[in-house]
Amino acid sequence: MLRIRTLVLRLAPVLAAAGLVAACGQGEQQGGGFHGFPPAEVTLLTVEAKPIPVAFEYNGQAVGSKEVEVRARVGGILEKRLFKEGAPVKAGQTLFVIDPQPLAAQVAALEADLAHAQAQQAQAQREAARLKPLAEKKAIGQKEADDAASNAELAAAAVKSAQARLREARLNLGYTRVVAPISGMTSRAAKSEGSLVSTGADSLLTTIAQTDPMWVVFNISENEKLRIDHAVAEKKLEWPSNEVMDVVVRLGDGTTLARKGRINFADTRINPATGTYETRAEFANRDNFLKPGQFVRVILAGARRLDAIAVPQIAVLDGAQGKYVYVAGKDKDGKDVALPKLVTLGDWVSGSANLWIVESGLAPGDRVIVDGIAKLMPGGPIKLGGAAPPQAGASAAASAPKQ
Repeated sequence: MLRIRTLVLRLAPVLAAAGLVAACGQGEQQGGGFHGFPPAEVTLLTVEAKPIPVAFEYNGQAVGSKEVEVRARVGGILEKRLFKEGAPVKAGQTLFVIDPQPLAAQVAALEADLAHAQAQQAQAQREAARLKPLAEKKAIGQKEADDAASNAELAAAAVKSAQARLREARLNLGYTRVVAPISGMTSRAAKSEGSLVSTGADSLLTTIAQTDPMWVVFNISENEKLRIDHAVAEKKLEWPSNEVMDVVVRLGDGTTLARKGRINFADTRINPATGTYETRAEFANRDNFLKPGQFVRVILAGARRLDAIAVPQIAVLDGAQGKYVYVAGKDKDGKDVALPKLVTLGDWVSGSANLWIVESGLAPGDRVIVDGIAKLMPGGPIKLGGAAPPQAGASAAASAPKQ
């Protein structure tokens, strides 16, 4: 009895599964659809190969077109700060004042040294002038006249040396007024009034960034550059002549800067530390909207994918073997059915188009199902609805994979 009960328990799942299969078969016969479901009503898009504008998107950072460190050129006590931190300044504007009194005293002392050297020079010149005619008349020895001439030359050299030291002291006195070397936006002051500043490594007082124009620096990976070069060589990608591309900046909140920029530098060397090419774009920034150090997304527009096939993103599904789409096909009875097709995707078309560029898997004329996908099953019958609007790819811009 126990063995019979055990056998019944083991056969129960098998009998239940068989009943389920029979029920499904009965449902298919009664409903007339696929596994008991009615044909899914779908919308089709007939794909075609056409040029599609593409854009390439990278991480970037805004930097001033000129960025300088304002440093102390003489040591001393910082007396005054004459600018507002973070405010714009003009070239030549005084930013800091270092106590000038010690250097003013040094200038006064060197002025006195110069006057003394000039007096000695005048005396030596008079002595040489007095002895020269006497030596010509043999009234004195030639050596005495030569010594007088040498003393006059030494005195002249001493005057020049005193003048040089005085000029240096006056320069240092002028350096007690620290002025802005360029116009731009200041950073915070690194030293406060009363601090002792020096001319060594601790001489930084503030920084100034010229923000109009503003530069945006971004990097293109070596793999991305090779991919672009290969596509251009294979006539799959059309690059703008003279490398003239529109550069658009997307800010951190998703908004886009209204004005466009232009690339003004593209390095031909690979940075060995990052494996990327450094590239730089220039933007007008009179309103100081872009700030130094700001992180942005850089979008390069102007290239076109030639003979490209694009499908809506909603039509692309994930499967065990990769990405695929459903296309409308025929079964052996000539009925419309949904057939899955594996595809290899390329760039993503950004903007309102929301398209994927298909590298392989589809051919012009294929009818891709873009609506009603949730009810589809491989090989299942479909009911054809209206056609989807033509591809918007020709007026959209495709973004390269984000880096």
